Amino acid sequence: MHNSSLDQAAITTLRVHSIEMVEKANSGHPGMALGAAPIIWTIYKEGMKHNPQNPQWINRDRFVLSAGHSSALLYSLLNLFGYDLSPEDMANFRQLHSKTPGHPEVVITPGVDAGTGPLGQGVAMGVGMAMAEAHLAAQFNRPGFPVMDHYTFVLHGDGCPQEGVAMEAASFAGGQKLGKLINIYDRNQITIDGSIDLSFNDDVGKRYEAMGWQVLQVEDANDLSALRAAIADAKAETNKPSLIIVNSAIGYGSPLQGSNKTHGAPLGAENIKATKEHFNWPLDQPDFYTDPELEAYMAEYKQELAKQEAEWHQVFQAWADQYPDLAKMWDAYFNPDYSGLDQDPFLAEIPAKAEASRESSHRILNHLAECYGNLVGGSADLAGSNKTWLDGQGTLGPDDRLGRNIHYGIREFAMSCIMNGMLLHGGLRAFCSTFFTFSDYMRSGIRSAGLMHLPAIFVLTHDSVGVGEDGPTHQPVEHLTSFRAMPQVLTFRPCDFVETAAAYRYALQSGRPTIMALSRQGLDQLDLPAQDRAVEKGAYVVKDTDVPQLIFIATGSEVSLALQAQEKLASSGIGSRVVSMPCMKLFLEQDPAYQEEVLPSSLGKRLALEAGSSLSWYRFVGLQGKVMGIDDFGLSAKAQDVFQAFGFTVDHVVAEAQALLD
Repeated sequence: MHNSSLDQAAITTLRVHSIEMVEKANSGHPGMALGAAPIIWTIYKEGMKHNPQNPQWINRDRFVLSAGHSSALLYSLLNLFGYDLSPEDMANFRQLHSKTPGHPEVVITPGVDAGTGPLGQGVAMGVGMAMAEAHLAAQFNRPGFPVMDHYTFVLHGDGCPQEGVAMEAASFAGGQKLGKLINIYDRNQITIDGSIDLSFNDDVGKRYEAMGWQVLQVEDANDLSALRAAIADAKAETNKPSLIIVNSAIGYGSPLQGSNKTHGAPLGAENIKATKEHFNWPLDQPDFYTDPELEAYMAEYKQELAKQEAEWHQVFQAWADQYPDLAKMWDAYFNPDYSGLDQDPFLAEIPAKAEASRESSHRILNHLAECYGNLVGGSADLAGSNKTWLDGQGTLGPDDRLGRNIHYGIREFAMSCIMNGMLLHGGLRAFCSTFFTFSDYMRSGIRSAGLMHLPAIFVLTHDSVGVGEDGPTHQPVEHLTSFRAMPQVLTFRPCDFVETAAAYRYALQSGRPTIMALSRQGLDQLDLPAQDRAVEKGAYVVKDTDVPQLIFIATGSEVSLALQAQEKLASSGIGSRVVSMPCMKLFLEQDPAYQEEVLPSSLGKRLALEAGSSLSWYRFVGLQGKVMGIDDFGLSAKAQDVFQAFGFTVDHVVAEAQALLD
């Protein structure tokens, strides 16, 4: 369906609506919207299959606006194509509780496939979406039945190629030979501070070619035929991802064309008027006006888009009839049922000897992988140390799209964002892993998982100074506290196998982004049945006495230390309670009655034990209690010597407890 005059009218409408949104909000980014409008129009009109009437159609092409600051352009486009985004929503751009926030947010706006803002992450999420498509296509497609068959488009500007995460992800994608990944680089050569050559002179095309990408060029963003041809060429290359470099002018058509002043500030009333005059826009019309002829054109095209999904459903039904077992598997992938985990005896077993929680995690992950075929994951070159290898499941890559282990290489930040992209795609549950201390490299990706409410599982091992000889660079200290402060994200530090299993069960069932902080050192196993614990409530009483005089609160390896101290105090006639708090945030979400049951306000003598920063514990110990933590970087020595140096011994804990009671 082509009409060159109406196509141009649509592009002009995108431009005008975008600058009107920014002007009305007195905030936003008009420059890229004016320059890149032909690009995004061509992607959605000529390159993509999608259905505004069902933004969640699983076989739609995905679109990621990695340059999320140009959200006004995306919102204008979604409105024009008939997504559930009205002129009133555009008028509320960047206003409180609107459907048009300052940067795209997947949990707020219909038609947004990825929440973006920090530059570069969208590039990596696009890689994850393409990875998911490749894996699911290998799993489900059969000759004549391409039930999983779509492209992933990513639009970014000059900023993303400067971000390390984008280059990490692009390198990974080239090695993966993701032929259905198409990145479009809107090259206007302007950043906030001015001309791009102030700070960036790389030949981006050569960089991408060196990483195994097909690189295509479009000299002028306004050349729609060249854009169409480039997208067609990108789709024709099946063994390489494609980068289309499109030269554009920031602020195109405005008096400030080519100026960095258009990047992140409203044009102003006079410049808005001049820009509209440049595009022959009717000045007597109200904001967010759309020509009736264009509206009719788009309404007709909206029906064509709906037909694409209807045709797919016919193929899908024929496939399901011919392959009922695959259809059943499809349902298990896209509508998983984790209720059976509540009665799974494996998750309640108590090991006969001490076991590091990373080793417990390994056994649990492999058990879960047997139960759920859509569980995939990988490590940033530390699978052997993280214990995250899924035994017998192969490596997901160009030679085996059915593999379930992912070798991310030493790309922690990209790994977290690629996994986010896989989860955004749908159909897979995924985890990724590295040492806890290296989570600093992936913090923004974990934060994005929280913002997008993704069911991400971050397996972060070597959780404390128990790392030992590798020393302070590898010994996380402040990390537990910092992640506990992150909204939406749950942080578990389990003390044994049963707590680790319960944490995984909760992560799968709740779908909340979850960090597993797991030990390198062996952990004593609590002699407490799973049914007598309340891990899902964040904290519970492990062992009590008739009349406790103080409470020990501990996590991870320090729970067994607290139990040893409790036993020694008991021999002196001092009763105490030991509370395990594997997930502080979950405990704080419980009702006051349960919190009072575990930590009664009448018992103010409390000693918190954790081999990490003490900062997050003071709300639990109060004015009468004390925290035994580590508020300095670690030391290089044997683990037991490091613990002793920081006072994590039975005798020292007992002395601290007695001092509280004196």
